[in-house]
Amino acid sequence: MVFRIPMRLRFRGQTAREGVLLHGPAGWGEFSPFPEYGPRECARWLACAREAAFEGWPEPVRDSVPVNATVPAVDAQRAHELVRRSGCGTAKVKVGERGQTFDDDVARVEAVRDALGPAGRLRVDVNGAWSVDEAVRRLKRLDKYDLEYAEQPCATLEELAAVRRACDVPIAADESIRRAEDPLRVKAAEAADVAVVKVQPLGGVRNALRVVEACGLPAVVSSAVETSVGLAAGLALAAALPSLPYACGLGTLPLLAGDVVDDSLTPVDGQLAVRRPSVNYQHLSVFEIESPQWLRRMQEASR
Repeated sequence: MVFRIPMRLRFRGQTAREGVLLHGPAGWGEFSPFPEYGPRECARWLACAREAAFEGWPEPVRDSVPVNATVPAVDAQRAHELVRRSGCGTAKVKVGERGQTFDDDVARVEAVRDALGPAGRLRVDVNGAWSVDEAVRRLKRLDKYDLEYAEQPCATLEELAAVRRACDVPIAADESIRRAEDPLRVKAAEAADVAVVKVQPLGGVRNALRVVEACGLPAVVSSAVETSVGLAAGLALAAALPSLPYACGLGTLPLLAGDVVDDSLTPVDGQLAVRRPSVNYQHLSVFEIESPQWLRRMQEASR
């Protein structure tokens, strides 16, 4: 079943999330790679959906997971409102958005720090947009707002390692793990202090657990802006990790204008209860679309 759900706010250039839902004896799985992903990368996303639908997940070691608020590249006032309404004590702020200035980023981060208060945790996500020089200079300026870490400030492992050596802000690797042929290179390169892991790009809960163990870095589980079906897989990963020192980026459902389940995975007081909601066919019918393109992507990912 192919779905398309509009987004409330533009996020990473996307105005809607599309994907395919699979159903099997273990439940529902979601296959929703972004448009730029080719067949080899999509194969891992499909493996995650199949694991969810046909195998199920490891037993959890916790019954709730702390989550962060996610702040897109919106104006400072909107950023403040999003964080205050979220109920979360941690916020991740998008910076380095194309078409915006660094002054826009500073205003957004300042507003989020004000909304969180001095005890809240604040992290920024750059999606690899900066050069090494830009990253070092800008992170030193942003660190006046007491950054927990900076996620993927530059595109390559070598650049991340250079930034990590040159500034005091801890560095988290995201794209360097989820889009890498060898996600463990980040450890060998000494490029990061934190591993950001997304369950779909890493091929499912079990494979992601192996990556985290081999990586040897503290992990933050983050979403790919999925429906509650996809979020449930990320939640299962976070619930199964032996250690969870950071709030996870799984509170992204408010970015979507709808969902395909009755009891959506939305955080309460900054926490997500570990559970697995079921698809409601009535809700799904609202967002179901005909799309030969998605069926073709699944076929190509299966080869």
